[in-house]
Amino acid sequence: MKKNQKIAVKTPLVELDGDEMTRIMWQIVKELLILPYLDIELDYHDLHVKRRDDTNDQVTVDAARAIMRYGVGVKCATITPTEERVREYSLKEQWKSPNGTIRALLDGTVFRAPIFAKNIRPFVTSWKRPIIIGRHAYGDVYSNAELPIPGAGRAEIVFTPEDGGPVLRNTIHDFAGPGIIQGIHNTDASIAGFAKACFTYALDRKVDLWFSAKDTISKTYDARFRAIFDAEFSTHWRERFAAAGIEYFFTLIDDAAARIVRSEGGILWALKNYDGDVMSDMIAAANGSLAMMTSVLVSPRGYFEYEAAHGTVQRHYYQHLAGKETSTNSMALIFAWTGGLRKRGELDGTPEVAAFADQVEAAALETVEAGIMTGDLLAVATPAPHNRKVATRAFIEAVAARLEEKRR
Repeated sequence: MKKNQKIAVKTPLVELDGDEMTRIMWQIVKELLILPYLDIELDYHDLHVKRRDDTNDQVTVDAARAIMRYGVGVKCATITPTEERVREYSLKEQWKSPNGTIRALLDGTVFRAPIFAKNIRPFVTSWKRPIIIGRHAYGDVYSNAELPIPGAGRAEIVFTPEDGGPVLRNTIHDFAGPGIIQGIHNTDASIAGFAKACFTYALDRKVDLWFSAKDTISKTYDARFRAIFDAEFSTHWRERFAAAGIEYFFTLIDDAAARIVRSEGGILWALKNYDGDVMSDMIAAANGSLAMMTSVLVSPRGYFEYEAAHGTVQRHYYQHLAGKETSTNSMALIFAWTGGLRKRGELDGTPEVAAFADQVEAAALETVEAGIMTGDLLAVATPAPHNRKVATRAFIEAVAARLEEKRR
């Protein structure tokens, strides 16, 4: 194959478009880094918040089913509507998080790892190796049920067995006045899949696995997570971990947070859904920027969804609409595409597709390490005379120029 010839991608890649500034960057990345080099069929799904509203969120469900059909998807950042967003976009209702909807259908674990550039040093000086987050991608607050409580009364959790057995109930609170309640759930099967995915990933990467929760307070919910992790490790992984020279370690989440900032890194930190959401942003920011982190949902049924782990960069989008120049970091978006393409190549048996993904990532990192970067990175990069801030599109164009050199 000639280097300037387009690379054939055998199986369609599911594309989930998004919102605001990330939608703008998504199109530039596709225009400059993907379509000129690949002969690829993209199964496109528009997850713009108005499109989700127009379809009563059916488009989100359709996108998840497409990932089930083809195996691999790449996703742009999307809006989760608040009351303010409902007014701004004239939405019919406050639709649930599209990420939550997709993860509830695919199940699985989200693995997030920082993108390291030589001239971007972690704010936590003890960190020498990546801290990878393994986030359970099912249940918790993302699939919750909530109620406003109008006044005095009793709130209960009630379970009615399908087989006609005794009804289980527990009092949440006896309200003397208005308040709120929330119900969350999980399943043994999903927790077991989460545990297996984390042990598998840790062994593959040869890194220690930490799991943390708060079972001293949550003596049923969090305790079930710990019990399932302990059983999975004792039954299937203890000897393999010992042979690989790695460890499995449980501690309370507050203790784990304190230990993390004193560690050298080089671990996989497994967390429940909400905990993983929060801590992955902390890890990303401490490594330079929220845009310097990869994210992949790994489903136990063999599906993969690569995404930008950050938000839609609303403030920059408003500046863009006002005609002002922006300097928005597209690294996470670029790595979402490369992650999806690499996995597509692996599953299709087309190493040239995976090799192309490697070239794009190398071009992106070399651009940053050459001192060409967006404003968020310029503020934290190792000072150098050649460092310069570039605009949103100019950064992607600089990556494209390096990629073109590699393809010659």
